[in-house]
Amino acid sequence: MQLVSSIALDALAYGMVLFVISIGLSVTMGLMRVVNLAHGAFAMIGGYLASYAARDLGLGYAAGILIAVVGTIIIAIPIERFLYRRIYGAPELTQVLMTIGITFCVIGLANYIFGPTLKTVPLPDVLKGSVDLGFRSIAMHRLFAIVCGLLVAGGLWFLIERTAFGIKIRASVDNASMAAALGVRTEIVYAVSFALAVGLAALGGVLGAELLPVEPYYALRYMVTFLVVVSVGGAGSISGALIACLLLGAIDTTGRYLAPEYGEFFFYLAVIIIVTLFPRGLAGRLK
Repeated sequence: MQLVSSIALDALAYGMVLFVISIGLSVTMGLMRVVNLAHGAFAMIGGYLASYAARDLGLGYAAGILIAVVGTIIIAIPIERFLYRRIYGAPELTQVLMTIGITFCVIGLANYIFGPTLKTVPLPDVLKGSVDLGFRSIAMHRLFAIVCGLLVAGGLWFLIERTAFGIKIRASVDNASMAAALGVRTEIVYAVSFALAVGLAALGGVLGAELLPVEPYYALRYMVTFLVVVSVGGAGSISGALIACLLLGAIDTTGRYLAPEYGEFFFYLAVIIIVTLFPRGLAGRLK
């Protein structure tokens, strides 16, 4: 029972971190129709900014999160304006080549500015302890990641399904020219959606620094993992991404506990089976 509870809690924390990072990629791929392979690079930028603010400047964890999210969005705005806007609606290969190029540029800059070493984000005292759940204890920072993941899921669902901006997003996806003719400024909708996606990536990069360490090749190391989540869950689906993250997190964590010598074998075996059975993902794009 102790082993099962340990696996379940660790899988839940890992799955929620994956969700916070990957849901932004699901938004750009499912709602904006952009294969953004540079998504992990924005998560890495967030992690580096938070580490610099909290560890080097001593501003604290909360300030580190704020600086990471806002700073990453500020960096992403001109990139979206001058690069991404040119590939909206372009063939997938063009999008892949452009975003991979951006990824390698970010990696090169990270190495030059911050150095090739692993970066940490110091936790505040309140997140260094643990909480006794009765059957076992869980680290506070993992519980914090779980709560943040649930809040992000609920907030995104409300934004897309219950707000005027969500209606504009879905209208722009279904028929951009018609939405523009009706007065929707699609370029602003896309820019705000992109900013939201990279902001979530940055948040996930900070929250997951304990599970997915921030280092210069972070963007390449976890690129496939983030793509897998979107493929399994269904691009554009909040519920699908959440289910995929929890399911894959449980499989990966269980494999690492019971058969660590197999590495990520069970993770990718599960991906192959799920994609074979559900070619469009578990949920597909939100309507």
